[in-house]
Amino acid sequence: MTKPVFAPQSSAAKDLGNLPEWDLTDLYPAVDSPEVAADLKEILERAKTFEASYKGRLAQLATENVSALVTAIRAYEDLEDVMGRLISFAGLIYAENTVRPESQKFYGDVQEQITTASTHLLFFTLEMNTVEDDVIEAALKDPHFGHYRPWIEDLRKGKPYQLEDRVEQLFHEKSVTGSSAWNRLFDETMASLTYDVDGELLTIEPTLNLLVDPDAEKRRKAAGALTKTFSDNLSTFTLITNTLAKDKEISDRWRNFSDIADSRHLSNRVEREVVDALVAAVRDAYPRLSHRYYKLKAKWLGMDQLNTWDRNAPLPDADTRVIPWTEAKETVLNAYSSFSPDMAEIAARFFDKGWIDAPARSGKAPGAFAHPTVPSAHPYVLLNYQGKIRDVMTLAHELGHGVHQVLAAPNGPLMAPTPLTLAETASVFGEMLTFKSLLATADNPQTRKIMLASKAEDMINTVVRQIAFYTFERKVHTERRNGELTADKIGELWLSVQGESLGPAIKLNEGYETFWTYIPHFIHSPFYVYAYAFGDCLVNSLYAVYEDAEAGFQQKYFDLLKAGGTKHHSELLAPFGLSASDPDFWKKGLSVIEGLIDELEALEQA
Repeated sequence: MTKPVFAPQSSAAKDLGNLPEWDLTDLYPAVDSPEVAADLKEILERAKTFEASYKGRLAQLATENVSALVTAIRAYEDLEDVMGRLISFAGLIYAENTVRPESQKFYGDVQEQITTASTHLLFFTLEMNTVEDDVIEAALKDPHFGHYRPWIEDLRKGKPYQLEDRVEQLFHEKSVTGSSAWNRLFDETMASLTYDVDGELLTIEPTLNLLVDPDAEKRRKAAGALTKTFSDNLSTFTLITNTLAKDKEISDRWRNFSDIADSRHLSNRVEREVVDALVAAVRDAYPRLSHRYYKLKAKWLGMDQLNTWDRNAPLPDADTRVIPWTEAKETVLNAYSSFSPDMAEIAARFFDKGWIDAPARSGKAPGAFAHPTVPSAHPYVLLNYQGKIRDVMTLAHELGHGVHQVLAAPNGPLMAPTPLTLAETASVFGEMLTFKSLLATADNPQTRKIMLASKAEDMINTVVRQIAFYTFERKVHTERRNGELTADKIGELWLSVQGESLGPAIKLNEGYETFWTYIPHFIHSPFYVYAYAFGDCLVNSLYAVYEDAEAGFQQKYFDLLKAGGTKHHSELLAPFGLSASDPDFWKKGLSVIEGLIDELEALEQA
């Protein structure tokens, strides 16, 4: 029987060097440690005590004893930190190997126990929103209560969508057997699937990695293997998608959200009009961006039309060597250091202290992420490093998140988390720093052309592709309100947005209609994806300010990151002279991508 093979066992693995694996003992010594058992027991007891002490009293405390209300918030915040530490530990253990029964059970058990404990805390935010506005405003004059103003104000933005307490409790408790369960089914299914490429059974990361192989035949076979496995499991993914879309529709209907993405906009603290303007600007720019670029790329590859598996193919003469881990580390840290030694020092902690898990392993969660855990600990980064230049950029991206999370942590559990739209700022900025650092080493026009093309392609993937994803999600969730969708219908919607965004230079090959199945953002965070385009366009504008800025930009940038979730995007961008509400803001960001393509066309004619 052929066995699945993974990147560390591949022929290139020996060239990667020693890839780090994270050390989770800063959270807990082990899954079966007494500390885990003690904290699980403690959170339930403390949550019950908290409920007994404060439920039904918040309006009175806000009026008569603000210091006692501050004590309550601090107790709530501390409980959030302990529960966050537990679920972070369980989630990271699960991400290491999502198909290991012990990890599945531990994650499921911790999730259930936290849900049970947090049921006794649910009243707190609900009741806080029943306190009259004038009472809250008067209480906020107290400096200790006023410290929590950003959290209070964000909380009260959700007041119009809040349900009666018992209904909220039911929604909360049922989430374990509802959306969370379907999320787990997706993760465990995806992690267990294999893809037959010339008799070798690969997991998804090495198979997707073949789509950037210089050999066109390898790319074609990888695409065929992906299509075969996706097609064989289409009914499962169709059921998951239908169920989660219906689950969201029920929640939105009960809460009276008027648009299918409004709940995401609320959590992102961004106005629907701002997102709509971003989406309209990007879709309007498709012909000037992706359509132009892929036409150029087809010419470079000697083709009239690219196949879907050629979309991310390396260019002729591109550097396709395997990049060792040590070189990737040095490249990113040097780029960070050129901007700010302090930024590089924070990033270096991830390497030095065991905060990164880099190898692609059997059962490991695909993709990459930076998990903030809790302010009393520190973030962790997960990668599936396979030595491509894109892997180096992914490292730069995730370390940007990590630096952001470290800097925002002092705001505490309630105000450290950053809205998704701004959470991508540091990650994309880190990528840009790394790209600019590499571009400065280009010593001839051909090398510069290849690097510019690579960056243009990455930006198209971040902006054009993600807005196409958002458009696809909107179509799926809208259609689902009329009844269940067949796999064919979902595939039809997928091809419609892909055709619009990619343009005539890419042929949508048979089988590509199934490629919506593996995108985890559709499952875990509906409508998340526009945050990538938001972040990329924002950083394009921000970086232009940096290049023209006098001394002081770095400090203003650090202040932006340190703010965490305490400020609205308008406040954070104002010191840079930028505003996402300006109709021209998105056009400025997109013009950076257009400028890269202009330069590529000029190099082509030179």
